[in-house]
Amino acid sequence: MGRAPVSRGVVEPALIERFSRPGTIRRMHTETMTPADTDWQNQALCAQTGAEFFFPEPGSSVREAKRICGMCAIRSACLEYALTHDERFGVWGGMSEKERMALRRTSR
Repeated sequence: MGRAPVSRGVVEPALIERFSRPGTIRRMHTETMTPADTDWQNQALCAQTGAEFFFPEPGSSVREAKRICGMCAIRSACLEYALTHDERFGVWGGMSEKERMALRRTSR
């Protein structure tokens, strides 16, 4: 028995139709993920520094990461990305995990 053809996160429509009710493929979105627009990351200052500033050990200071973010022209795009994609670790857009969580709570 051969393997079912699967490529890059996309399930072949024939496989869905074979194991589902007729017409399922028309109602179903077959791509599992859509790539995010991350072009802004190449221009960000964090791309030119070490990840250890932005993803420190628990209990470590994030002061240096926030200082770098404060000088970055891409800061708002970074924060928007983190909030949209529910990034739970590290400093994004000048905000720590706890700060982003508090921001989410107040914006509801």
